[in-house]
Amino acid sequence: MAPGAARRAHAGVSSLPHFEDFYADKLRGSLGVTDAESVLDLRGANRPTAEASLNEMLERSRFGKGKTVAVRLDPPPEGGGETLFQPTGRLLLDAKRKGLVDRLQTLPAGDGLGFYVALSGKVARSGE
Repeated sequence: MAPGAARRAHAGVSSLPHFEDFYADKLRGSLGVTDAESVLDLRGANRPTAEASLNEMLERSRFGKGKTVAVRLDPPPEGGGETLFQPTGRLLLDAKRKGLVDRLQTLPAGDGLGFYVALSGKVARSGE
């Protein structure tokens, strides 16, 4: 299913015939959990476990086709406190700089805390 198709189906939104899907999705709002091909749920995970899971996801993506992943995180504890949002964001931003991630954005507020990530996948070599 194309990114945004699930959101359109759930929201009952009619198609926007004058826009390509990518731009129509931008008008409809951020891509979220229902738009991702898979979900990496890090709610309840500690920082070392979360970082290991993210690194494994990024490493595996280097050998397969690109895909989209919603990374879900715990909200801040009541009264404030540390979350995995900043360390996760930094790790994913670094992966984007290295070319492992094509697209990185926060999840819409209704989906909770986290990121929508489009993994680049295996890079085709010029000889293939």
